[in-house]
Amino acid sequence: MKANRRVVAWSLLATASFVLAVLLAGYGLPGYSHRLHPLALRGASGLPWAMLFNAGAFLLPGVCLLLVAQSMRDALHRHGWSARIGLALAQLSALAYGAQGLLPMTFGEIDSPANRLHVLAWMLWWIAFVPAMLLLALGARRGALFASTCVLAGVLVPLLAVLAPIGLWVGLAQRLAFGLWFGWWLWAAWRLTRTSVSAAGSSPPAGT
Repeated sequence: MKANRRVVAWSLLATASFVLAVLLAGYGLPGYSHRLHPLALRGASGLPWAMLFNAGAFLLPGVCLLLVAQSMRDALHRHGWSARIGLALAQLSALAYGAQGLLPMTFGEIDSPANRLHVLAWMLWWIAFVPAMLLLALGARRGALFASTCVLAGVLVPLLAVLAPIGLWVGLAQRLAFGLWFGWWLWAAWRLTRTSVSAAGSSPPAGT
């Protein structure tokens, strides 16, 4: 029971850290706009509090969700290759998300090597997430609601992250994609915990 609560707590900590970083993003940078600017721009090298922002918005959430994914392995290890590979890809998505905090952008240099590395981590974040959701929907065996949620997240995250960011809503669309991604991790952690706790007469390992 305590281990299951830790899994939910890690996902809550990841989400809370992200939300707090977003809410405080404008501190010390009055011209920063959540509607116009990419989230990672706030953590660009040379801006005030950039390192702290990257730690709160990317690095800490990524580490917490890596722990969540590792705990989920116990819940899905008997459910076939599709579930195991799907979870591995979800873990890769969390790793790539956290890496964005270790690879900050360079302000004012669009084609700099640092910016290219950051974009590469961002692309890996959503590219790994899409097949992860499809494979988990097929192989997790957690019911139609869990499968439908995975498919919906796998469709909407790239839609919001890649196709929707145009015009004056670039920043907002990206934040919605991040929010949906965190929402899936919260849902998955709670769902697996709930399934484990409600199983009669069983003593499942942590994270199942």
